[in-house]
Amino acid sequence: MHLFLEAVVAQANCGRLPIAGTPAWAELADGDPRKLLAVAIAGEHWVLRYQVGQEQRAEAAEDVWDGADWSEVARQVQRRHEIDELRRSA
Repeated sequence: MHLFLEAVVAQANCGRLPIAGTPAWAELADGDPRKLLAVAIAGEHWVLRYQVGQEQRAEAAEDVWDGADWSEVARQVQRRHEIDELRRSA
């Protein structure tokens, strides 16, 4: 999917794309190809997040099956939450 969109964006040759949903994106005319391309890029992001989530759920299921060290898993989750909080407050 990424290679396809990369080729489409290169072929459109319309420069830097605003992030879909931002004020810069909203200011584009509805017929501006950058508007649709930005939406496609945002869709790719969503698809990748969904795919990664599926992979993580599959790995978690394997960990359950294999009897993971749940104390370590809890520490990792806590560290991720702490890092997310630090990023949000920065």
